[in-house]
Amino acid sequence: NAIETLARVDVLCVDKTGTVTSPQMQVREVVPLDPESCSETDITDILGAFYRVLDPDNDTAKAIADKFPRGPGWPDRGAVPFTSATKWSAVNFLDRGAYVVGAPEYILGQDFAALEKRTAPYAAQGCRVLLLAQCDGAEIGRLHGVVIPLALLVLENPIRPNAPKVFDYFHTQGVDVKVISGDNPVTVSAVAAQAGIRNAEQWVDARELQTDQDIAAAVREYTVFGRVVPNQKRKIVRALQSQGHTVAMTGDGVNDAPAIQAADIGVGMGMTGTDVTKNVADMVLTDDNFATIVAAVEEGRRVYDNIRKSIQFL
Repeated sequence: NAIETLARVDVLCVDKTGTVTSPQMQVREVVPLDPESCSETDITDILGAFYRVLDPDNDTAKAIADKFPRGPGWPDRGAVPFTSATKWSAVNFLDRGAYVVGAPEYILGQDFAALEKRTAPYAAQGCRVLLLAQCDGAEIGRLHGVVIPLALLVLENPIRPNAPKVFDYFHTQGVDVKVISGDNPVTVSAVAAQAGIRNAEQWVDARELQTDQDIAAAVREYTVFGRVVPNQKRKIVRALQSQGHTVAMTGDGVNDAPAIQAADIGVGMGMTGTDVTKNVADMVLTDDNFATIVAAVEEGRRVYDNIRKSIQFL
């Protein structure tokens, strides 16, 4: 059933990290924002202490934790884990306030405008840019006091080697590709262009899509969707289906699960995918080889053509 559904797909929705790119990330650069008050040595100690308290439970956090091994054991008052809604995590330390790591736009809010010129060049290169900041304290969904930016953490992960060929195949078959990601849309657009996805320059920040009508209009116009939360991913898939499209959705994270479940066919990554994602998927790529989808589509179209020919014959 899954293979036959793939034969009828005309829109392929993909997550960026772990699908278009390899899941393995690495820290490319650390940029202190005020070296006099917070030096590179200070940043190393802060991040080492941070991930001594907070378990790195995603690929981004693991990359940072690998770069900054277990640091000083500062007494702490608890941690706030990362969520797709807040896009930051924090640790409250005794006598030091809270340190926060996450998306600059979400940590700083309106104050991000003053920092945007520093982050834009990295985003345009397809890098993920995180912010290390300090404030008085943190709880779920809220930061207390003045937020002080300390450093930019620039991360990168390579395009999957076979991704350009896969996307070229789908383009030749008349299948539109949409990239749906929680990352900065400029970053996602740059990565999509590197992967050979057509119209990658047509991007939108999903925070601007406030209503279902906004989403319905956006799926007609845009190829890349950035800063998407899990529920919006599902709504994007539903909007495409309501416009008569047969939709495939691929991904590997928990935040992809609602969209994978909603799609006509959901495809999960077997090696790097979460259990939740694999459980809701219709098809699991056990080797994590994105090119396997091409083979499945070819088989599905062969079966579909044979059935159609049989019906005509009868």
